[in-house]
Amino acid sequence: MELILALAIGILVGSGVWLLLRPRSYQVIIGLCLLAYGINLFIFAMGRLYVGAAPIMPKGGFVDPTAYADPVPQALVLTAIVISFATTALFLVLMIASRGATGTDHVDGKERHP
Repeated sequence: MELILALAIGILVGSGVWLLLRPRSYQVIIGLCLLAYGINLFIFAMGRLYVGAAPIMPKGGFVDPTAYADPVPQALVLTAIVISFATTALFLVLMIASRGATGTDHVDGKERHP
């Protein structure tokens, strides 16, 4: 399970960074989204990986700190999802405004012809 999660985080972050380096603004926005998803998954995984376990209290009634997941990373991820959604909406509005003002969707405003 940990290997699959680590691969998913690596692929999301790697793809996000690669898309951030692209010249078009739409690709930059998608790269930021993928990077945010990878970071959210990483933060969420910091709360421990348990399958079928209660998120806060164990089933036995006694409190064993190794038997339940930490709720703080879950709260941080929830907050980060809301912030990344608002940031994506802001970037989309800026992209539309930049496209209207410059006539191109390149980040630096210049079309490159090979």
